[in-house]
Amino acid sequence: MSLYDKASLALIPSGYKAGTTDNLYSVLPANGDGDFNATRGTSATRVNKDGLIESVVANTPRLDYPLIDGVVQSCPALLLEPSRANKLPYSLDYDNNTYYQKSNSTATSESGISPDGANTAYELKDTDDTGNTSHYIQQASGYRAVIDYDAIKTASVFVKAGTKKQVQVRLTNGAGSFSYIMGNFDLETETILTGASANASDISYDLQNYGNGWYRCIVSGSWDLSNVTQSIIQVFTADLSLAALPNMHNYQGDGTGTLFIWGQMIEEGSYPTSYIPTSGSAVTRNADECNSAGTSAEFNDSEGVLFAEIAALDNDLTHRRISISDGTTGNLVYVSFDTTSNRILANANGRIMIYVTEDETQFQKVAVYYNATAPKLYVNGFLRETETAMTAITGLSELAFDNAVGGNNFYGKAKQLMTFNEALTDSELEQITSWRSFGEMAKGQLYTIE
Repeated sequence: MSLYDKASLALIPSGYKAGTTDNLYSVLPANGDGDFNATRGTSATRVNKDGLIESVVANTPRLDYPLIDGVVQSCPALLLEPSRANKLPYSLDYDNNTYYQKSNSTATSESGISPDGANTAYELKDTDDTGNTSHYIQQASGYRAVIDYDAIKTASVFVKAGTKKQVQVRLTNGAGSFSYIMGNFDLETETILTGASANASDISYDLQNYGNGWYRCIVSGSWDLSNVTQSIIQVFTADLSLAALPNMHNYQGDGTGTLFIWGQMIEEGSYPTSYIPTSGSAVTRNADECNSAGTSAEFNDSEGVLFAEIAALDNDLTHRRISISDGTTGNLVYVSFDTTSNRILANANGRIMIYVTEDETQFQKVAVYYNATAPKLYVNGFLRETETAMTAITGLSELAFDNAVGGNNFYGKAKQLMTFNEALTDSELEQITSWRSFGEMAKGQLYTIE
């Protein structure tokens, strides 16, 4: 018998429907008592099994397929995100001169297949000019993102190389004293080059491979100047063979230098979330919630195991919890990413166990075993901590992606979530949290295999 056959409730994300009740199917129990209520009041996007960005309607769970080196993987993860808004009124429409200004550049629609699989990519081309000039596109006045100056904001845009292999992406204030965060990216070598900034802090850069030559270029930060309330994205065609860093956007255009662009966002937060399309006004995607799975039949008050294979969206120093409870915090077992950097925390009815991992944004296999005398925490195949006592639990009846009372929602990705209403041996706990092969570990940790 497989160890998985011992599970009383097993979510391995694969089946779902639109709706607000029992719409995320669990494999066990077979009678449907383990199904989750996944809610989100708005539509949202995911990466589908073909590696394409697609929209799903409100109250539909998102089974998101990971991309490793631009290659879509065969097994999805449940994607749960906080509420975010794309503050840009137009995430596309680059050829409309009312919404977008160009400097020594032109933008042409329907110029190629975009990350959503449609012919909606735009070609950004430099113009034939004399002297060393900048070649870029940006939001026009009146169509810029409005965000408080001190909020951390993240700008992102999908870019594909044309005749130009480098791109410069700037998050820049649109009004007030000059502030900017400049990220330089080499799409041919998949490299983040030297960045620069002025009057900005909390700065970070990222480059994500979406396949078919498309990369999501990301810059984050906040303005240090109190009179800055607007932000814009500037996308520069750039060429290191013509101009050195950081001014590689300054070169003499000949009308042939091209990049392809699609899907711009500016959102309030320190990391990027799934693409939110806009067409005329800012759009908010509501937060995902997922709870109300199980009954008292699936959980054992005396002893049991909560197991999860999970990854955080970002090391953002917030509580993000998955719990078994009676609907209160008085009888509770949970696993959590914590307010300390890269820390996994487990709670067995008041007995706290802790493990610090190298990177919580990579998938972790976590199991918390609870009984009346010696709860244990296993992470990635090893016993990490044992407690010597715990307060008795009564009335366990629900599994949820929160702290049992609707707070500390789990925002991240979940490949597996299981409960066991019996004790597992140390050997079984080690087995269930271990990687079954080097390849599985590499994929789970999103490593590059060469």
